[in-house]
Amino acid sequence: MKNFGFFRVAAAVPSVRVADVRANVKEICRMAGMAESERASVVLFPELSVTGYSCGDLFGQQLLIDAAEAGIRDIMEFSRGKTATLVTGAPVRFRGRLYNCAIVIRNGNIKGIVPKIWLPDYNEYYEGRWFSSGRDFLNMYAETTGRFLSNGKDTVREGWCAEIEYAGFRCNISPNLIFSTGNVSFGIEICEDLWTPVPPSSYLALAGAQIIFNPSASNDILSKHSYRESLVSQQSARSVCGYVYCSAGTGESTQDLVYGGAAMIYENGARLAGNERFSTGPTLTYADIDIERLDTLRQKMSTFGAVSPDGTASGAYDRLYSRIKLGKPAETDFGGSLYRPLDAHPFVPAGNSGETDARCREIMSIQVAGLASRLAHINCRTAVIGISGGLDSTLALLVTVLAFDRLGWERNRIIGITMPGYGTTGRTHGNAVDLMAALGISCREISIAGACDLHFADIGHDKSVHDVTYENSQARERTQILMDIANQTGGIVIGTGDLSELALGWATYNGDHMSMYGVNASIPKTLVRHLVRWAAEHRFGNDGGKGTGAILMDIIDTPISPELLPADENGKISQKTEDIVGPYELHDFFLYHFFRSGYSPAKILFLACRAFEGKYSRETIEKWLKTFLRRFFSQQFKRSCLPDGPKVGSVSLSPRGDWRMPSDAKPDLFLSELDV
Repeated sequence: MKNFGFFRVAAAVPSVRVADVRANVKEICRMAGMAESERASVVLFPELSVTGYSCGDLFGQQLLIDAAEAGIRDIMEFSRGKTATLVTGAPVRFRGRLYNCAIVIRNGNIKGIVPKIWLPDYNEYYEGRWFSSGRDFLNMYAETTGRFLSNGKDTVREGWCAEIEYAGFRCNISPNLIFSTGNVSFGIEICEDLWTPVPPSSYLALAGAQIIFNPSASNDILSKHSYRESLVSQQSARSVCGYVYCSAGTGESTQDLVYGGAAMIYENGARLAGNERFSTGPTLTYADIDIERLDTLRQKMSTFGAVSPDGTASGAYDRLYSRIKLGKPAETDFGGSLYRPLDAHPFVPAGNSGETDARCREIMSIQVAGLASRLAHINCRTAVIGISGGLDSTLALLVTVLAFDRLGWERNRIIGITMPGYGTTGRTHGNAVDLMAALGISCREISIAGACDLHFADIGHDKSVHDVTYENSQARERTQILMDIANQTGGIVIGTGDLSELALGWATYNGDHMSMYGVNASIPKTLVRHLVRWAAEHRFGNDGGKGTGAILMDIIDTPISPELLPADENGKISQKTEDIVGPYELHDFFLYHFFRSGYSPAKILFLACRAFEGKYSRETIEKWLKTFLRRFFSQQFKRSCLPDGPKVGSVSLSPRGDWRMPSDAKPDLFLSELDV
């Protein structure tokens, strides 16, 4: 089965017996076998996991160092014939110095040894007492020859490394090693290296490493873990990489310190997986890192790799690192488990109530700040907005009200206009009128039916024919009214259309498609509903008995419709948008992953089937995905001339910013992938 660019990793926190190499190796092999059965391509163990981190002055004993080397030989033998790459920690003696190292083992071979660069010098633990710094190797330039070894065969290659005979195998030892398996490259930094002002992982990422592995032995004190998590999160975001962190845990000495055994896996700042610290037994944490997404994000980020240590182009990094090929990664069956969080509603704020409240408040604050700045800049006397009783115009009105409040302007300078037409129902009309009254804005009602009747007569259109002309004429009539009243009153028209409608082209060209400032331009439909609900509960619920909150909640429960076709025999909405173009929650999911991650249609379909399992069938999702692709391509001409509007989230279709696409691009390539 196609892996869609996912790469499975594991962070293993074994139960350690301090200085008992034989027991530790047995545990490492046992957990490596478990990870192998889950098809993990790389398995990370903590710092000095072969001996235990807290051996202290026992690291000065030759017996322990020899036992560690013998233990590595046993792990090498265990790995023979297996596809998983193991990264484990051990003390390594080289030229009379001892180094705290990560050892990369694959299929019976040592592929490379990475020494720790920055040694902690704390009151409670001073590694410099036993270990030398990996900076020693940065002063060697491959023994001045540039010789590079892999599997015992010499290849001329630049890179700062030295050669070592260890555990019966000749390999490279250096902090500047980058390993590759398939199309995935990874680098290693050890514990304290991450805590430095410029971690080695920054340079490793710029040199092409898509994943950083950090074998660590970080003790736990009050509040340290939250800072440690923020370091991993920020480094994975700054370096646009996957970051796998694994720290020593149960069994380490608690003489003066406690090791909680933290394991966490991040991708571009987002947490994919983590364990529970202070476990009394071993833990295995898995995640599927999206290499394809990381590559796309790096490609889009023009500043990534733009600098190097000597101030030259990022290509200068190539000469600093030796690159070691490991062979093919494990063939993971993604018909089974997918080890990564998958949000069916990626635009909607998630988390606890406090986090959700903060994000909603920030979103609306951005909208309000954008509109308030525009109104003040052009010294508007009024803001004109069409109020339909639907979600989009409601959110736009709430934003406008808050902008006027921020500016200290009277709300009656907001002119809300409800324009009933052939399909307007009593429910939406009533909500529109009641909402305007509750918010204290100026309210006008102008029916478009008579004007449309005259227009149909002028152009010779049969009013009984409910085609696109019938529908779009109403939308354009409403826009003309709004524009003309804005001219009359010295104001601007506030746009109500949202991001989902722009993606699908679900707007009448030069009708509801046009305004003078579109406050919802980067708010997708799923988020519109969420924001209106938040506003009802947190901003407009206590309005002195005017009932604003109740009106907003009824608007949320109203079916989404342009109301351009006559109501049914019961006076209810007959034209439901989602019956025509498909569920907005699906389209928002498609849009997010198509735009933000650059995913192919096949990958979007795969993820959507996972995210909406039990709600939509694969056939239904594929049907609407094809609709999305056809409409997204064919309706670009509407997005090429959008009015101004504030960018709120990471997805925007403004032709002046995030999305520039020719209007005559063809969707055939993308549609054909779904037909394979």
